[in-house]
Amino acid sequence: MSRRIALLALAGALLASAPASANPLDRGPIADFLNVFRSQAIPRETVAWTGKEKPGTIVVSTRQRRLYYVLGGGEAIRYGVGVGRQGFSWSGTKTVTMKKEWPDWRPPQQMLARRPDLPRYMAGGQDNPLGARALYLGSSLYRIHGSNEPETMGAAVSSGCIRMTNKDVVDLYDRARVGTKVVVRD
Repeated sequence: MSRRIALLALAGALLASAPASANPLDRGPIADFLNVFRSQAIPRETVAWTGKEKPGTIVVSTRQRRLYYVLGGGEAIRYGVGVGRQGFSWSGTKTVTMKKEWPDWRPPQQMLARRPDLPRYMAGGQDNPLGARALYLGSSLYRIHGSNEPETMGAAVSSGCIRMTNKDVVDLYDRARVGTKVVVRD
């Protein structure tokens, strides 16, 4: 019984700390907790790694549609990702220059030119296309970010960003730091 009371008190404290207009189930600690229970399209796993990249490096294989976080000791964590569709894929080396939890979304002008029906701004939350976390890649328009469409993992569907399930992007966000090297290759 005391455990139940403690959980209710915690929930009350979290709700009280949220702005009056915010839905606590949409973003923040409660949304993070609920994401733990969402199903994974492609389960994350620790795998053997034979690459020459240093521990802490992120490597994206657009052909495999997988992202690797190099652990060192011959291991990496492998995540399923969605990648850029035909005409929007890219390769190169970038650096994580910024990280945001439940980021707001403003579609770039290039995307608005293709899709004028898109909103000009969307507050962070469960329905936001950037999902639970975003890692911004250099001065590019690209990000590694969460997605509210887990069924797109393993597919080439984005405008160049690397999509992950919200559950996976939270895990990666907690591991990667600003300054992390990101290698994207075919």
